[in-house]
Amino acid sequence: MSRHRIALATAAGVASALLLAACGSSTDNSANTGAAAPATSAPAETTTPAGSGTSTATGGMGMVSTNMLMAKKMSGMGTVVTDAKGWTLYRYAKDQASPSMSMCTDSCAQTWMPVMADGSVQAMGLQAKAGTVTRSDGMKQVTLAGWPLYRYMGDTKAGEMNGQGKSGAWYAVTPAGKKAAVAGDSGSTGSASGLSSSMSGMPGM
Repeated sequence: MSRHRIALATAAGVASALLLAACGSSTDNSANTGAAAPATSAPAETTTPAGSGTSTATGGMGMVSTNMLMAKKMSGMGTVVTDAKGWTLYRYAKDQASPSMSMCTDSCAQTWMPVMADGSVQAMGLQAKAGTVTRSDGMKQVTLAGWPLYRYMGDTKAGEMNGQGKSGAWYAVTPAGKKAAVAGDSGSTGSASGLSSSMSGMPGM
Protein backbone atom coordinates (compact mmCIF):
# COMPACT_ATOMS: atom_id res chain seq x y z
CA MET A 1 0.00 0.00 0.00
CA SER A 2 1.33 3.45 -0.90
CA ARG A 3 2.10 6.02 1.73
CA HIS A 4 -0.68 8.28 0.34
CA ARG A 5 -3.32 5.62 0.80
CA ILE A 6 -2.17 4.90 4.36
CA ALA A 7 -2.49 8.58 5.25
CA LEU A 8 -6.03 8.74 3.80
CA ALA A 9 -7.11 5.61 5.67
CA THR A 10 -5.71 6.95 8.93
CA ALA A 11 -7.48 10.28 8.44
CA ALA A 12 -10.79 8.51 7.70
CA GLY A 13 -10.43 6.38 10.83
CA VAL A 14 -9.77 9.41 13.04
CA ALA A 15 -12.78 11.22 11.57
CA SER A 16 -15.02 8.22 12.23
CA ALA A 17 -13.83 7.99 15.83
CA LEU A 18 -14.49 11.68 16.41
CA LEU A 19 -17.96 11.40 14.89
CA LEU A 20 -18.85 8.41 17.10
CA ALA A 21 -17.59 10.22 20.19
CA ALA A 22 -19.72 13.27 19.36
CA CYS A 23 -22.84 11.14 18.92
CA GLY A 24 -22.25 9.35 22.23
CA SER A 25 -21.81 12.64 24.04
CA SER A 26 -25.01 14.05 22.52
CA THR A 27 -26.96 10.95 23.59
CA ASP A 28 -25.67 11.11 27.16
CA ASN A 29 -26.49 14.82 27.48
CA SER A 30 -30.04 14.35 26.24
CA ALA A 31 -30.56 11.51 28.70
CA ASN A 32 -29.30 13.65 31.56
CA THR A 33 -31.13 16.86 30.74
CA GLY A 34 -34.48 15.87 29.33
CA ALA A 35 -35.52 12.70 31.19
CA ALA A 36 -36.35 13.74 34.74
CA ALA A 37 -39.39 16.02 34.97
CA PRO A 38 -39.56 18.18 38.09
CA ALA A 39 -41.41 16.33 40.92
CA THR A 40 -44.77 17.84 41.84
CA SER A 41 -45.69 17.73 45.50
CA ALA A 42 -48.94 15.92 46.29
CA PRO A 43 -51.71 18.10 47.78
CA ALA A 44 -51.64 18.13 51.57
CA GLU A 45 -54.19 15.93 53.28
CA THR A 46 -57.09 17.77 54.88
CA THR A 47 -58.06 16.29 58.19
CA THR A 48 -61.27 17.00 60.00
CA PRO A 49 -60.68 17.86 63.66
CA ALA A 50 -62.07 15.34 66.11
CA GLY A 51 -65.32 16.29 67.75
CA SER A 52 -65.13 18.17 71.01
CA GLY A 53 -67.64 16.00 72.79
CA THR A 54 -71.26 16.51 73.68
CA SER A 55 -72.61 19.92 73.09
CA THR A 56 -74.02 21.92 75.99
CA ALA A 57 -77.16 22.67 74.00
CA THR A 58 -78.83 20.68 71.26
CA GLY A 59 -82.00 21.72 69.47
CA GLY A 60 -82.75 24.38 72.09
CA MET A 61 -82.29 21.88 74.91
CA GLY A 62 -79.79 22.08 77.76
CA MET A 63 -77.60 18.99 77.78
CA VAL A 64 -76.29 17.15 80.83
CA SER A 65 -75.47 13.47 81.26
CA THR A 66 -74.52 11.01 83.97
CA ASN A 67 -73.73 7.33 84.43
CA MET A 68 -74.50 7.28 88.17
CA LEU A 69 -77.45 8.06 90.46
CA MET A 70 -76.69 8.28 94.14
CA ALA A 71 -78.42 9.12 97.43
CA LYS A 72 -77.22 12.24 99.25
CA LYS A 73 -78.42 13.65 102.56
CA MET A 74 -79.34 17.34 102.38
CA SER A 75 -79.55 19.64 105.36
CA GLY A 76 -83.21 20.05 106.38
CA MET A 77 -84.44 18.01 103.43
CA GLY A 78 -83.58 14.41 104.16
CA THR A 79 -82.05 12.28 101.42
CA VAL A 80 -82.44 13.09 97.74
CA VAL A 81 -80.96 11.78 94.50
CA THR A 82 -77.99 13.42 92.80
CA ASP A 83 -75.85 12.64 89.80
CA ALA A 84 -72.26 11.41 90.06
CA LYS A 85 -71.02 14.97 90.73
CA GLY A 86 -73.56 15.76 93.46
CA TRP A 87 -76.01 17.89 91.43
CA THR A 88 -79.60 17.63 92.68
CA LEU A 89 -81.97 15.83 90.32
CA TYR A 90 -85.65 16.68 89.93
CA ARG A 91 -88.87 15.16 88.63
CA TYR A 92 -91.72 17.00 86.89
CA ALA A 93 -95.34 16.60 87.98
CA LYS A 94 -96.60 16.78 84.37
CA ASP A 95 -94.46 13.85 83.25
CA GLN A 96 -95.63 10.24 83.28
CA ALA A 97 -93.97 7.40 85.13
CA SER A 98 -95.91 4.49 83.61
CA PRO A 99 -95.28 4.47 80.79
CA SER A 100 -92.34 6.85 81.12
CA MET A 101 -92.83 10.07 79.19
CA SER A 102 -91.20 13.51 79.35
CA MET A 103 -93.46 16.53 78.85
CA CYS A 104 -90.62 19.03 79.27
CA THR A 105 -89.43 20.04 75.79
CA ASP A 106 -88.30 23.12 73.88
CA SER A 107 -87.95 26.19 76.15
CA CYS A 108 -88.79 24.13 79.25
CA ALA A 109 -85.79 21.91 78.57
CA GLN A 110 -83.49 24.95 78.54
CA THR A 111 -84.30 25.70 82.18
CA TRP A 112 -84.88 22.13 83.34
CA MET A 113 -82.14 20.18 81.61
CA PRO A 114 -83.01 16.54 80.85
CA VAL A 115 -80.38 14.20 82.28
CA MET A 116 -79.16 11.96 79.47
CA ALA A 117 -77.77 8.48 80.00
CA ASP A 118 -74.00 8.31 79.62
CA GLY A 119 -73.82 4.62 78.85
CA SER A 120 -75.19 2.19 81.41
CA VAL A 121 -76.57 4.06 84.43
CA GLN A 122 -75.62 2.68 87.86
CA ALA A 123 -77.47 3.34 91.13
CA MET A 124 -75.98 3.68 94.61
CA GLY A 125 -78.10 3.67 97.76
CA LEU A 126 -81.45 3.89 95.93
CA GLN A 127 -84.61 1.89 96.51
CA ALA A 128 -86.22 2.63 93.15
CA LYS A 129 -85.02 1.23 89.84
CA ALA A 130 -83.00 3.42 87.49
CA GLY A 131 -83.75 3.23 83.78
CA THR A 132 -84.10 5.32 80.63
CA VAL A 133 -86.83 6.65 78.37
CA THR A 134 -86.45 7.60 74.72
CA ARG A 135 -87.43 11.24 74.23
CA SER A 136 -89.22 12.59 71.17
CA ASP A 137 -85.81 13.65 69.76
CA GLY A 138 -84.54 10.07 70.03
CA MET A 139 -82.18 10.71 72.95
CA LYS A 140 -82.23 8.55 76.08
CA GLN A 141 -83.13 10.30 79.32
CA VAL A 142 -82.41 8.81 82.74
CA THR A 143 -85.43 7.78 84.83
CA LEU A 144 -85.99 6.69 88.42
CA ALA A 145 -89.09 4.62 89.20
CA GLY A 146 -90.14 5.56 85.67
CA TRP A 147 -89.91 9.33 86.27
CA PRO A 148 -87.65 11.25 83.85
CA LEU A 149 -84.95 13.18 85.71
CA TYR A 150 -83.75 16.76 85.25
CA ARG A 151 -81.21 19.24 86.52
CA TYR A 152 -82.22 22.82 87.27
CA MET A 153 -80.40 25.68 85.57
CA GLY A 154 -80.80 27.77 88.74
CA ASP A 155 -78.55 25.39 90.69
CA THR A 156 -75.12 26.94 90.27
CA LYS A 157 -73.15 24.30 92.18
CA ALA A 158 -73.51 20.76 93.45
CA GLY A 159 -75.63 20.46 96.59
CA GLU A 160 -78.04 23.31 95.80
CA MET A 161 -81.81 22.75 95.58
CA ASN A 162 -83.07 26.04 94.17
CA GLY A 163 -85.62 24.21 92.02
CA GLN A 164 -87.42 22.49 94.89
CA GLY A 165 -91.18 23.15 94.76
CA LYS A 166 -90.95 25.44 91.71
CA SER A 167 -94.38 26.23 90.24
CA GLY A 168 -95.80 23.46 92.39
CA ALA A 169 -94.54 21.02 89.74
CA TRP A 170 -90.81 20.51 90.23
CA TYR A 171 -89.41 18.50 93.11
CA ALA A 172 -86.13 16.92 94.09
CA VAL A 173 -86.51 13.15 93.80
CA THR A 174 -86.01 10.77 96.72
CA PRO A 175 -84.15 7.43 96.55
CA ALA A 176 -87.59 5.76 96.33
CA GLY A 177 -88.47 7.82 93.26
CA LYS A 178 -90.94 10.01 95.20
CA LYS A 179 -90.98 13.79 95.24
CA ALA A 180 -89.16 15.35 98.19
CA ALA A 181 -91.44 17.23 100.57
CA VAL A 182 -91.37 21.01 100.47
CA ALA A 183 -90.20 22.55 103.74
CA GLY A 184 -92.47 25.49 104.47
CA ASP A 185 -94.04 27.59 101.74
CA SER A 186 -90.94 29.33 100.41
CA GLY A 187 -90.72 27.08 97.36
CA SER A 188 -86.98 26.77 97.88
CA THR A 189 -85.10 24.86 100.51
CA GLY A 190 -81.70 23.42 101.22
CA SER A 191 -78.92 25.76 100.10
CA ALA A 192 -81.11 28.03 97.98
CA SER A 193 -79.26 31.28 97.31
CA GLY A 194 -81.86 33.71 96.02
CA LEU A 195 -81.42 32.64 92.40
CA SER A 196 -84.87 31.10 92.51
CA SER A 197 -86.71 34.40 92.67
CA SER A 198 -84.45 36.02 90.07
CA MET A 199 -85.19 33.19 87.59
CA SER A 200 -88.95 33.17 88.08
CA GLY A 201 -89.53 34.59 84.60
CA MET A 202 -87.53 31.94 82.75
CA PRO A 203 -89.13 29.21 80.60
CA GLY A 204 -90.62 26.37 82.58
CA MET A 205 -91.03 28.49 85.71
